[in-house]
Amino acid sequence: MHSDPKTPVTRRNFIKVSFAAGMGLMVGFNFSPNADPATAAGRMRLTDDNILKPNAWIRIHSDSTVTVIVNHSEMGQGITTALSMIVAEELEADWSDIKVEIAPAAAVYKNPAYGIQATGGSTSVETSWDILRTAGAATRELLVSAAAANWRVPVSECRAKNGIVQHKTSGKTLAYGDLLEKAAEMTIPKDPQLKSPKDFALIGQSIPRLDSAIKSRGKAIYGIDVQLPGLLNATIVHPPVLGAKLKSIDDSEAKSMPGVRHVVTLESGVAVVADTFWQALTASERLDIQWGTSSHAALSTQAIMARWKELKNTEGEVVRMDGDVSKVMKKASRKISASYFVPYQAHACPEPMNCTAQVRGHSCEIWAPTQAQGVAQDIAANICGLSLDKVNVHTTYLGGGFGRRGVSDFVAEAVQISKAVSAPVKLLWTREEDIRNDFYRPASFNILEAGLDQNGLPTAWIHKAIGSSEIDGIITDAAPAFLPAWLPRMIKNAAAKIAAGVILRGISAEDAMGGSATMKYGIENIRIEHIKDNPGIPFGAWRSVAYSRNGFVVESFMDEIAAASGIDPIELRIQLLKDAPRHRNVLEIAAKKSGWGKAQSSGIFQGVALQAFHNTPTAMVADVSVADDGQVTVLRVVCAVDCGIVINPKIVQAQLIGGIIFGLTATMKSFISVEKGRVQQSNFDEFQLLRMDEVPKVDVYIAKSKEPPTGIGEVGVPPIAPAVTNAIFAATGKRVRSLPVDYDKLAG
Repeated sequence: MHSDPKTPVTRRNFIKVSFAAGMGLMVGFNFSPNADPATAAGRMRLTDDNILKPNAWIRIHSDSTVTVIVNHSEMGQGITTALSMIVAEELEADWSDIKVEIAPAAAVYKNPAYGIQATGGSTSVETSWDILRTAGAATRELLVSAAAANWRVPVSECRAKNGIVQHKTSGKTLAYGDLLEKAAEMTIPKDPQLKSPKDFALIGQSIPRLDSAIKSRGKAIYGIDVQLPGLLNATIVHPPVLGAKLKSIDDSEAKSMPGVRHVVTLESGVAVVADTFWQALTASERLDIQWGTSSHAALSTQAIMARWKELKNTEGEVVRMDGDVSKVMKKASRKISASYFVPYQAHACPEPMNCTAQVRGHSCEIWAPTQAQGVAQDIAANICGLSLDKVNVHTTYLGGGFGRRGVSDFVAEAVQISKAVSAPVKLLWTREEDIRNDFYRPASFNILEAGLDQNGLPTAWIHKAIGSSEIDGIITDAAPAFLPAWLPRMIKNAAAKIAAGVILRGISAEDAMGGSATMKYGIENIRIEHIKDNPGIPFGAWRSVAYSRNGFVVESFMDEIAAASGIDPIELRIQLLKDAPRHRNVLEIAAKKSGWGKAQSSGIFQGVALQAFHNTPTAMVADVSVADDGQVTVLRVVCAVDCGIVINPKIVQAQLIGGIIFGLTATMKSFISVEKGRVQQSNFDEFQLLRMDEVPKVDVYIAKSKEPPTGIGEVGVPPIAPAVTNAIFAATGKRVRSLPVDYDKLAG
């Protein structure tokens, strides 16, 4: 899932404060960018009901421990640590006293970038920065005021540090936990004073992650780990051909096997429910299922490519138009062109899709590794005929997300099964079902053309892409959750279809061209267009979304321009980035740190690429060697990034390394193909991942910045493919215009 936040969220956009939770003070702030600042101040009360209010972000206990409520899913990106650091910094809390909880599904926890509670698009820190700083600062000022009132001294004589308020003159101190009762009598500050970045003590430090200990000790609870009294286990068999539906089933043999309780037919497939997962899996193999015909039965990757090549001369929807491309192209001293293909990609999360659901008469509880709590809640409410407040979503740790868990198909299945059998059920997909029933990264066919001046610089640029847009794959699943809960589901579904077909038309095309239409190169005449064509393969958000495709295409073609013009690839980019100082800076850092332009060891060649996923410019230089048989070894990657103010450098480094590994898998190894309507890959023997001995040395350099923080979780993916393939060209003189790299074509 992804989006650029369109509405600025400021520190004044909080509206409500309440006290709750036993033995503690709770302070809540609304995420809504439309909140009325005038209503921000409110009286509070201290309660002992030990209930977490859904509008609370900070909970302070009588022992001075602080619980930070995080509304984003933790899937390895370190977001629980980063967001807690923001709160703790402004709150002046003792870091050792910080605890974290994942927020329940509730309207107050909506991601401002999306309008629903969801994690994706590297928006977590960016959208929470002002909100959580304000929450922490307001709470700090509240506690300082409480201490001053207790001592009957001016507030200016008091300061907070490490969870303690001190009176500067007398030296008296009070811990935060000792101030709760007094604070409850006071009014939350409406417009607190935020700390100057020069005074940050936590932010910018490489503090160990809050979840490191429990994960390393095997104590972290992922979706797959959930256990409940009376829990049954289920697995599911989906149609082998895309779009096929169940025709008939003989489940008699499966039902006779030990431990099997139920066989449940769903719209999406057939589920077997048993005492253990192994029993369910074994029985599922004994199902005699007849599937109906599908309109996609003849679908193949080759047929898709052939169709897209036929469409290349079709006029697409123009996403960006600068200058007069046609006129300048006619006058160009030289023209170059190329076409590129980027395949479908699976997410292949380490933890396969799973969800535990318990449907009772008037309630539904879900335990799920989900990126979209709001969508999961809405879908479950619809299945069960319940209001949203009767559906409780418990978000576990996620064993990888990459956008896949932004879709809630696995949640819907678990809820349907639990409702059918009237028992708590844990649904777990097999790896084969996971890979063959993904919402894949869309493939694309790309045609590029550039007109060059006498100096070899591009004066005109055309990029036409054919394929699908990620947002189209998301809207069917997620759109109803954006609409008011009181609307009938029929109306919500109809509205979603209208939005997908009409309102989102322009957005869809723009979304599909991220990383191309958004490029900062100073070319005066640019035309970017998209031809929307969905062959029938399910698709959705994939880490860095369209930037992963277009990053490869744009940066490869830029390298082709450099080669055609006899200009150093980095020098060409620098000349075109005069009006993009952050982009130019990271490129220069990467060049310097990689030793670009200096003699390399024998057999080592370098390639460069630059991309900016949303607002985070990232440059990479890859060192590669190519053997006589075409085998490519990526030896080192030097990465420079500008992500604004850095919350935790270790997290930034880890995310970039993870993104590079993820991107290298798609560059060098994996892809999804279809033949006769069937996905050909099913497990890691066919959809291979990068192995440990294939991971290159990665050096990460973080540019100093005073800008507000931007996202980091996905930015490592887009530049790595073109950096590697451009290095392959430097080594072999052969262009890689289709992924993954075909070693056979490089041999000799």
